[in-house]
Amino acid sequence: MAEAMGRSLFGTLFGAFTAKASDQAGGAETRPVKSGSPDDVAILLNYARRVVIVPGFGLAVAQAQHTVRELADLMTAKGIDVAYGIHPVAGRMPGHMNVLLAEANVPYEQLAEMDEVNPTFPQTDVALIIGANDVVNPAAKNTPGCPIYGMPILDVSQAGNVIFLKRSMRPGFAGIENELLFDPKTTLLFGDAKASLTKVVSALKAL
Repeated sequence: MAEAMGRSLFGTLFGAFTAKASDQAGGAETRPVKSGSPDDVAILLNYARRVVIVPGFGLAVAQAQHTVRELADLMTAKGIDVAYGIHPVAGRMPGHMNVLLAEANVPYEQLAEMDEVNPTFPQTDVALIIGANDVVNPAAKNTPGCPIYGMPILDVSQAGNVIFLKRSMRPGFAGIENELLFDPKTTLLFGDAKASLTKVVSALKAL
């Protein structure tokens, strides 16, 4: 990954934490986005054949790993193919998401590294992004000069539907907007990840 970005290993792992916010970051609030309710998210998930869950630092902050495991188990019981798309630098350190999900006893076979999961996104009905931003931001491919340009990302934009669980419209560590938030096929569910997932679980059980 460091080679792809043309940076040192240290700069790749820690550069985002010192990046300055974009001057346009404040403009995110004035652009239209599609937000939904836990019921809306549950309906999308209920009728999916394949769902890829993308965990990020927000999942760790909310300590929502056990709740996401409950949601994944519920979807699996409904016959939905569930995988976790793991970006190698999601979270505060490499491997952070693997450790977090292991705490919740997520089956190892459901964990898919970036190179493994990326080719499956075109056949994925829903990409469920929980507290991740920069590791799914298309700017890494489309915006030369931005702090994450050249960083390999999870290609969630190729999924049929994208659901973002976020606390707010604030950008990630790199301080740049994620254009995927404004895509018509993207639904945002605002709030604490654990509380939001708990509501989605309840709604999905009722379907």
